[in-house]
Amino acid sequence: MSAYAVLFLAIGALTGGFISGLAGFGTALFSLGWWLIVLPPQEAVTVVVIMSLLGGFQGLYEVRNHIRPRRLARFTLPALVGIPLGIFSLALINLFILKLIIGVLMVLFGGFSVLRRQAVKLPQSFPIVDIGIGFISGILGGIGGLSGALPTMWTSLYDWKKQDRRAILQTFNMIILGVVFVLFFINGMVTSAVLIASAIAFPFTFLGVQIGLALYRRVNDEQFLLVIIWLILISGMVLISREFIAFMLSDGIVSLAS
Repeated sequence: MSAYAVLFLAIGALTGGFISGLAGFGTALFSLGWWLIVLPPQEAVTVVVIMSLLGGFQGLYEVRNHIRPRRLARFTLPALVGIPLGIFSLALINLFILKLIIGVLMVLFGGFSVLRRQAVKLPQSFPIVDIGIGFISGILGGIGGLSGALPTMWTSLYDWKKQDRRAILQTFNMIILGVVFVLFFINGMVTSAVLIASAIAFPFTFLGVQIGLALYRRVNDEQFLLVIIWLILISGMVLISREFIAFMLSDGIVSLAS
């Protein structure tokens, strides 16, 4: 592998690891753009899943004592039901439009929360809504790897401490990504090239997560919620930009070919 490829793998791993360590999500959105420059899409996505899992274990250990199984189950069990439905629906959905809709929702939600300067806080839980969010998120995960977007936005409305918020997001993402990894492995996507790229990326992911965790420990509940809101906004902008760039490049390729 060239020094150029190693550099982009390192930058993506460090960036994604830092965001994951700080917030408990976001590895794919902040790493994939770098890795798609030097890796084929299938390999890049598979490396993202592996690094998300390896980096996520560190964050999961951080909040291990704050995991509430019943609360977590309201999100994860419906999501596991939704994943196969999402995979089945993949051929019926325009993935570009779907990602744009999710991106726009994230930008609107994040932008509205930032402009209000004070986040909406729901004093009580809404289990039925939690179940619905989990189910839809599982479908979105099966369609396009977007399982984390809705839970992140929804749980940011709850008046939870930062450890409780992170315990849900981190554990939910780990479970969904674990299922995705198993499916990737069964389909033969964990190749030698993927393992080599993962071996290069892992030290930088580990370092990024540790830096992010160090900052996470220093922020209070309000500051952590503000971090989540800003990351929702930035993640939506990144998602929209990446999809438009990919669309324009593919359209250009088609035009040249014709």
